[in-house]
Amino acid sequence: MKIYTALLKADAAPVLVREGFSWGALVLGPLWLAAHRAWIAAAISLAAYVLIRVLVAEPAGGIFAAGVALILGLTGNDLRRWALEHRGYLLVHVVSAGNPDDAFVRLLTYRPDLAARFRPEPA
Repeated sequence: MKIYTALLKADAAPVLVREGFSWGALVLGPLWLAAHRAWIAAAISLAAYVLIRVLVAEPAGGIFAAGVALILGLTGNDLRRWALEHRGYLLVHVVSAGNPDDAFVRLLTYRPDLAARFRPEPA
């Protein structure tokens, strides 16, 4: 079972962010953050990579870059949640499920007020 935090904004669908390590943030770093619209974190991490490349000689530069990548992997989902909160999303629930779809269903089970907003229109 994985743990997801559900964030909600008044005029948008809930966003589920998985807790824990992010392989995408480890491998892709600033690109992964930018894809998730965490612009500030993406810019800072890109600046860190550039500064390491410019200021630190090899092989220490590679070690520092690997350290930044590891930090991004460990905190990537937290940075994504932080960016969502700065865009006005609020943490509404924490759910445990096997995958994001099950987590969304479980969220709607716990919060029936949200279920009415996301129920399909009758044909």
